[in-house]
Formats: sequence, C-alpha cells, structure tokens
Amino acid sequence: TLALVRQLRNDSEKRPVLLVCPTSVIENWRRETEKFTPGLPVMIHQGAKRLKGSEFAKATADSAIVLSSYALLHRDNALFSAVRWAGMVLDEAQNIKNPDTRQARAARSIEADWRFALTGTPVENHVGDMWSIMEFLVPGLLPNKTKFSRDFLRPIQAGDAKAMEKIKKMTGPFILRRLKTDKQIISDLPEKIESQEFCPLCREQASLYSAVLSGLDDSISETDGIKRKGLVLAAITSLKQICDHPALYLKDNSEIEGRSGKLARLAEIAEEMLSAGDRTLIFTQYAEMGELLKKFLQETFGRETLFLHGGVPREKRDEMVRRFQESKDAPPFFVLSLKAGGTGLNLTGANHVVMFDRWWNPAVEQQAVDRAYRIGQTSSVQVHYFCCRGTLEEKIEALIESKRHVADAVVSAGEQWLTELSD
Repeated sequence: TLALVRQLRNDSEKRPVLLVCPTSVIENWRRETEKFTPGLPVMIHQGAKRLKGSEFAKATADSAIVLSSYALLHRDNALFSAVRWAGMVLDEAQNIKNPDTRQARAARSIEADWRFALTGTPVENHVGDMWSIMEFLVPGLLPNKTKFSRDFLRPIQAGDAKAMEKIKKMTGPFILRRLKTDKQIISDLPEKIESQEFCPLCREQASLYSAVLSGLDDSISETDGIKRKGLVLAAITSLKQICDHPALYLKDNSEIEGRSGKLARLAEIAEEMLSAGDRTLIFTQYAEMGELLKKFLQETFGRETLFLHGGVPREKRDEMVRRFQESKDAPPFFVLSLKAGGTGLNLTGANHVVMFDRWWNPAVEQQAVDRAYRIGQTSSVQVHYFCCRGTLEEKIEALIESKRHVADAVVSAGEQWLTELSD
C-alpha cells in the first residue's frame, strides 16, 4: 500500500490518500511510513486537538496520507467528505463487516478514485461479512442485501457448493490474497518476522502513570546510592505494570476489559490468529498478568488457554507442553511466565509469539522467542513485541535498538542497568 502511494506521488498525484485503521494501529502505520517511505508527508487526524474546517482542508492538501480511525469516520464524516481523495484505504477492514453500522455507512459515503480494504479476516462470522466490504470496494457488484442473503448467504450456510463457487468467481478479480504456503511468494519458509506493536495508554493508565512519575520526581532528587537504585527499580516496575493493565498495578481484582491498550491490541491479533487456525505463545514476566490474560482470553473467545508459571508442578508442565504440541484439539493460546517458560521448552506448535511486556535483555527475550522458532518449526514465526507509546517502554526500546550491537554486554543482567541512567 505504501509503495503504491509513493509511486502515485512520483507520478505527480497531488491529492492525499485517506487511511482508516483501529486507533491502536495508527502509531504502527506512522512508523511504517517513516521506515519504508521516508519523506512522505503524513498527517494524523485523531484526538481532541485534531484539526477542523479550513485548517483540516489546508493540512490535508499538504499531506500524502491522512491517518484516522474508525471511530472518527462517522463523527467527522462531513470533514472527510469535503476533501477530494486520490484513494481510500481501510486497514483491518472487518471493522465494517456490519453494513448497517454508522462507520460502515460513513465509509461507503466518502468519495475516492480507488479503494483498498486490508484484512486478514474478510469473513469472520459468515459470508455476509463480505457483502459489506465488497459494497465499500465495488458498490453494486453483489446484489442487494435481501437478494444476497437469499441467493448466497443461506445456501452457503446450508453447504451449497455452487453458490460458494459463484461468489468466488464474482469477487475473485477484486481480491489479492497471499498465502504463507505459496512457494511462489515465499520460497524459503520458515522465517521469523518481528514487528513492534505500539499500543496507546487508556485514560486510566495515563492517569496512574502520571501519578507514579510525580512521586518519583519528588523523591529521586533527594536520594543517592543504593536507595536511589531501589526507588528507580520500584518505579520502573510500577510503570511497566500500569502499561500492562491497571488491575496488575492496583492488585484489586477489578474489571479486566476496556482498561488496557495492550489488551485491546492482543484481542485484535488473537481474533486474526483464531480465524487463520494459528496458535500463539504469550509471554509476560508477571504471574498475576498471566492469570489476567488467561481469564481474558477464555472469556473473550470461549477457548481454553494454558498458563505455565513457576508454581506449576513438573508433571503438569510436561502435560501442558505435550497437549500443545501433539493434541489435535490443542488450545490456541499458551500463556507463559518468562522465567518459567522462557527456556528449555520445544513449542513449535505455535507460529506466533507475543511479548506482552518486555524484559530489557535481548538475549532473554530471544530465548523465549526460540521456544517456537527452532528446529522442527515448519511455519513462519511472527513475533509481536508490545510497547506502550509515549512511555518508558518506548524510550528503552529505542535505547536498546541504538545499542543493539553491544546490547548483550550492556544489558546482560535483567534491568539493573536502568538504575544507572541519569534522572
């Protein structure tokens, strides 16, 4: 997508492209543009301070890509509709699978020369999901909803192969599909694909984060030596726990859902994994977070989730590994505490690894990733490193990246090295 936008700009296209994605993915897109299309002017239209009226129109005219979210598609529809867009892209396009929602109607109402829908799950529940996406892409290609339901949806659900074949022929010319198993696309499987998942803080997280920082500000300047190290380490632990989930920091057994940017992003990734039949390892350094993750995944997706931590007896640990590796009905999610599950296990049944929180030692993290990426693995392994935007997680991520060649020497002992940094 970015290569296309770059090419169009090279071919003297002056109009911007509107790119709509979930709020949690906006930062990823911004970073991808920085990495793959440096110099391409990108505008982010999000948050309370976003531009309105003539200021918005002027800013879009100077941009190649305008990044915004599904939540604003309807709310700022008049703003978007007033701009002449070269193209419009929906990322995670399954967000408009219900054609009657306000955001789906808003997406269809915006005019653009061309449209893309990017999704790993075009059909989440049934083939009806596809109707809405195709109606956005090529309006009128498929019959109206009533006729579509009668001619396609109900027959396909009843197992009618002819109806399935007919809809594949109709939509096929408009679909570019890439399969990991296609050797024409990737000839040297398996490979390891690493990506950073930048997640926003929820309001509650941001508030707790600020409170911890203020407390540290007040006390750190008055201490030194071992006491200062202790303060810094305690603060880092608190901040990391807040980045994971407020309940982990508050230890109050409170509500899980809707309070963590990381958890929201995990749910999105997990949904895609399930639809593709993939399985995943999820690492956290906090046993309490592991319990929260297990509960959340089981309640959200109704699928059993394994959880391995230091308190699991050897026999039960071996049984978990055996089930995950060999069982035909193996659970799709395996949550592991980093210390208990980060070494010595062979878990090639998984082809996704999520580092939910970071242990600031690349070697330790690599050991954990290598539970799945090892001899016996036949699929590509996708590694997702979760990181909260605008927090110490992002700062330390950048610091390690800048010192990657000496990282093992610099950060070999867990997180103690962080206590030596300046205020």
